[in-house]
Amino acid sequence: MTKGYVSFVLHAHLPFVHHPESDNYLEEEWLFEAISETYIPLLLNFKKLEEEKVDYRITMSLTPPLLSMLDSKLLQKKYINYLKKHIELCKKEVKRTVGDSRLNELSHYYLDRYSNDLHVFKDIYNCNLIQGFKHFQDIGVLEIITCGATHGYFPILYVNENTVKAQIAVGVQTYEKYFGKKPHGIWLPECGYVPEADKYLKEFGIEYIITESHGILYANPTPVYGTYAPIVSEEGVIAFGRDMESSRQVWSSINGYPGDYNYREFYRDIGYDADYEYIKPYIAHNGARVNTGIKYHRITGDTEFKDYYNVQWAKDSAERQAGHFFDSRQNQISELSNIMDVPPIILCPYDAELYGHWWYEGPYWLYILFKKIYYDKCDFELITPSEYIDKFPNIQVSTPCRSSWGANGYSGVWLNQTNDYVHRHLHVAGDRMVELANLFQNEKNALRKKALNQCARELLLAQSSDWLFIITNGTMVDYAKKRIKDHIGRFTKLYYQIKKDNIDKEFLTDIMKKDEIFPDIDYMIYR
Repeated sequence: MTKGYVSFVLHAHLPFVHHPESDNYLEEEWLFEAISETYIPLLLNFKKLEEEKVDYRITMSLTPPLLSMLDSKLLQKKYINYLKKHIELCKKEVKRTVGDSRLNELSHYYLDRYSNDLHVFKDIYNCNLIQGFKHFQDIGVLEIITCGATHGYFPILYVNENTVKAQIAVGVQTYEKYFGKKPHGIWLPECGYVPEADKYLKEFGIEYIITESHGILYANPTPVYGTYAPIVSEEGVIAFGRDMESSRQVWSSINGYPGDYNYREFYRDIGYDADYEYIKPYIAHNGARVNTGIKYHRITGDTEFKDYYNVQWAKDSAERQAGHFFDSRQNQISELSNIMDVPPIILCPYDAELYGHWWYEGPYWLYILFKKIYYDKCDFELITPSEYIDKFPNIQVSTPCRSSWGANGYSGVWLNQTNDYVHRHLHVAGDRMVELANLFQNEKNALRKKALNQCARELLLAQSSDWLFIITNGTMVDYAKKRIKDHIGRFTKLYYQIKKDNIDKEFLTDIMKKDEIFPDIDYMIYR
């Protein structure tokens, strides 16, 4: 008998990075690393589960920027070149390490991995990973949900509610373009919740949202079942909150699973370890050492002397920890079911890139866990949020608390002394975009309409929460600041050109090529 449910939600998101003007942008490799280490491994493990006739459920948000990049012919071509370069390096590594059997085995392992990535990407999916994920949604084991258009952070953007409305509208429209139907759910960017967004979520057909734990625990009135059952706001938006116990087992830097000593060490890479002249063709164009993805060491322990990675040992650890997670959920649900009138749901939301990129063994862990839940006797099942709502439609009315899943739970990551200067520019641009939409209603002039639509794209790209996050964390800060400056600058230049009826066609054509996202956008969404 099923006493409760577990719902995995993976948030697959990257900021839109697209540079047709150059091959020298290292930031484009964020996508390529995620494809090789997260998206392809997830698809391959989903396929194994399908072939083994294992019934499972998982939910993923595929954000509009990620979908746009996965659909880009230019970035598909660049990814293939990325793989070919890695395969070339792996072949050199096979020769270089021939005198060390353990290293040589690993170099062969990486050669096989990257060669298989090329085969899977080109021959199996015809460069279209979106269709790969859509297949699993179509057969009923994966629910894909959407996100804000460019991951704009609602708790600050709502100063001008039309900018929040546009983020939601374009997010839903992008989803419909790729999946042929409306999404049931949305991963709020950074899990940033404000009640003011509810009416727009309802307007565009969103049934449920994913929030941080305290967004539910501090809801008004206090939810009877805490995070173990959804709540519904007065506007009719259903909210699921993150379960803290299951999250801690995976996320915790102290005792989380990814810290197992047998797992691959993320911070040791031949991009830093190899002889400089040897590795130079495979690192940054400016000669700076960077990660290559070829990592020969395991975590080993809290020591700088790292032992070599052992693939089988890592799999053994993943299997043990899948068993531990299974037992923990069994105990948790068994206890909860005794004190709840409805079956509890344990919501387990994570960044998708944790699985594979940061935690290399993560996709295999999921595969083992899902098999274990299917085959072993237990009191719970995997479920998607939509399925849970259909099964248990009687939901307590309660308004979630303003919240996010950033450090300390609110907006400090995206509004602090390192990045606060950005917001006045974002707010001014948002007000100007609304002004343009009202001034030029249903514009018929083709050039002016192109410029107005491009203004909307530039504003959305500037609003990406990723740039503020990067500035706060102190990584790739120059690039993040450049992106904000570029998009606000392009928006502002177009704004004045439109107002003066003096649009620079060459400038417009250039930025439309660079910022090639949301081809069907309609600036009137800001009216």
